[in-house]
Amino acid sequence: MRGDGESMDPTRLPLVVAALDHPQRLKVIAALRGGRQYVSALARELQISRPLLYLHLERLEKAGLVTGSLELGGEGKAVKWYALEPFDIHLTPAAVAEAAAALPAGPERAAVRQKTARPELPGPDEK
Repeated sequence: MRGDGESMDPTRLPLVVAALDHPQRLKVIAALRGGRQYVSALARELQISRPLLYLHLERLEKAGLVTGSLELGGEGKAVKWYALEPFDIHLTPAAVAEAAAALPAGPERAAVRQKTARPELPGPDEK
């Protein structure tokens, strides 16, 4: 999934597709293209609450699209920073077939479905 031509693990495809399936998360990725940002500044830029932003960042982080790090700020206060991970996704019928073949069967499949289910989040116009 990295930008160096490395293939994505097919079992991660559902997580990545689910993470990208929300307009606000696409805006988060676009905002992080310019470099890492701390949560408060990113929330102000996107005009959403920090708790809602954390929900979106959590989904993106689970998919491996962003990474977060906790650092001490100037006043000794902990500040959470997020950065975009390099990725280059080529979604082809062959990639989808490979991901489908890698999905577990039976009860394990329900666990995968639960991990990738879209959480009940407000839409992009709701705050």
